[in-house]
Amino acid sequence: MKKIVSLIFLLLLIGCSPATQFGTGVNITFDPRTIGMQIDDTIMQKNLSARLALSDKKYFLSIQSEVLDGRIFLSGKVDEPEEKIKITKMAWETNGVRAVKNAITIRGQTNFKSTAKDILITSQLRTALIFNKKTKSRNYTLETVNKNIYIFGIAMNDEEKKEVLNEANKIFDVEKVIPSIYLATELSRTKVN
Repeated sequence: MKKIVSLIFLLLLIGCSPATQFGTGVNITFDPRTIGMQIDDTIMQKNLSARLALSDKKYFLSIQSEVLDGRIFLSGKVDEPEEKIKITKMAWETNGVRAVKNAITIRGQTNFKSTAKDILITSQLRTALIFNKKTKSRNYTLETVNKNIYIFGIAMNDEEKKEVLNEANKIFDVEKVIPSIYLATELSRTKVN
């Protein structure tokens, strides 16, 4: 038990960041979430990271998770398909989870050429979002896996969301765009019931 508490404390200490950070280091230009929502998301992320590390130490470095309004986005690489299923299940078991998007890949299913192409696609989209004045590029986590772009983040309005998707669809050789873009007004605690 002492080991678990120490690991969680270490994870929280490492992950302490200003309120303008989203997940593991993606800065938010304007984060419409309340401080309480940001804290809840950070706790969910640290909880999941600690459970993954306790399950298998290699997951601490090989799996990344982002949490936005109770929605978890997973990325990274594992050795076996069963590991991907296990990690997805653990994400769904996280207290307060609303959705899980999984971009984890299995090692050996990609090669150097496809990995380089994925990095190029991600870089092209990141650059396009930076230069597009209608988007806040820092509000998005981008991950490309086998020419499929996963976009996770917050759009301030419908126009920005459409611009992000438009920029992604313009990139040469992209097979599929898989968005998890939430409007600021869609965040659970900003809705009026």
